[in-house]
Amino acid sequence: MSKRDYYEVLGVAKDADANTIKRAYRKLAMKFHPDRNPDDKAAAESFREVTEAYEVLTDDNKRSRYNQYGHAGVDEQMQDFWGRGGAQDSNAFRDFGDMFGDVFGDMFGFNGGGRSARGADLRYNLSMSLEDAAAGREVELKIPKHESCNVCHGSGAKPGSNPVPCNTCGGHGQVQMQQGFFAVRRTCPTCHGAGTRIESPCVECGGAGRNKITKKLKIKVPAGVYDGAQVRVSGEGEAGQQGSPSGDLYVVIGLKEHAIFEREGADLHCTMPVTFPQATLGAEVDAPTLNGRVKIKIPAGTEGGRIFRLRGHGVLDVRAGSQKGDLYVRVQIAVPKKMSTRQKDLLREFANEAGDDVYPERSSFLGKVKHFWDDLSHEQK
Repeated sequence: MSKRDYYEVLGVAKDADANTIKRAYRKLAMKFHPDRNPDDKAAAESFREVTEAYEVLTDDNKRSRYNQYGHAGVDEQMQDFWGRGGAQDSNAFRDFGDMFGDVFGDMFGFNGGGRSARGADLRYNLSMSLEDAAAGREVELKIPKHESCNVCHGSGAKPGSNPVPCNTCGGHGQVQMQQGFFAVRRTCPTCHGAGTRIESPCVECGGAGRNKITKKLKIKVPAGVYDGAQVRVSGEGEAGQQGSPSGDLYVVIGLKEHAIFEREGADLHCTMPVTFPQATLGAEVDAPTLNGRVKIKIPAGTEGGRIFRLRGHGVLDVRAGSQKGDLYVRVQIAVPKKMSTRQKDLLREFANEAGDDVYPERSSFLGKVKHFWDDLSHEQK
């Protein structure tokens, strides 16, 4: 039976780039994979077909020969490819592992190979005040973690001895299984991918290569960090197995609720009460900022809800360099709750003397209400 055109097999155009070919292969390989279609010979053959097409079209030399001579230009190489089990130094199976992660990558032999796993990343939740986050500061953390054993230096073997090759996998970290015409590799069940075993374990760590410790770390939290920001500390996660690299530590910032300010990006907001006389007659008042007091001039006749913008009194925008945000102060007219008899009498005297003429907004509103009531009475007659 003649072979189908490789571009047709993957459903891509002849000028498709590498990413397009990879996406097409990913979709088809997942669809036809033997593990998803057990005992389905048609699916197995389709999987073989898309894998062969991908192997050719992702290799510049093979693709060039295929475009020039068709299948005849690459058939000999592909016979050799399948003769070696299809999984030795193959673009297709290596990329298959990259695309689908540890499960499939492990099956085809590209997640072990005698290499131990990198250490896990750690997360530390750091609660900070708004003031500290705005200014930035150095903090000391206590991190419980595994660290590489300082006696065997992570090997797990007693000093003076060395790990020996695993008897099951011969030091490869993987065992090969035959599934039809596929040579499938899996992580060695004995050494779990390390490729070695320890005959004389280190006394300090018991052969684990790692010890549980609590490490003190000083880290610099930059000025302007926001709620949910992460500070990455490279290499301060869990130690890797068998001397592999350590993971990283991620310090996640959580801002405490502030008694005065609310933060919105690099800007701050607050509500400041002023008295009725201050709002009516005008006054100069002290407004709070993170760096102390700032004078604000309240014009005569200021209404509640008016917002004053204080430029540069917000926090540093850590994502925009050295630029600071602004502080927005919203005026709230404070109403007295406790008054002496004389204060009440003076307020009544003012109210009687002023009437509604000194409140243009109220006079306008009452005029609209009167007009509405008149129209309503006219319609009801």
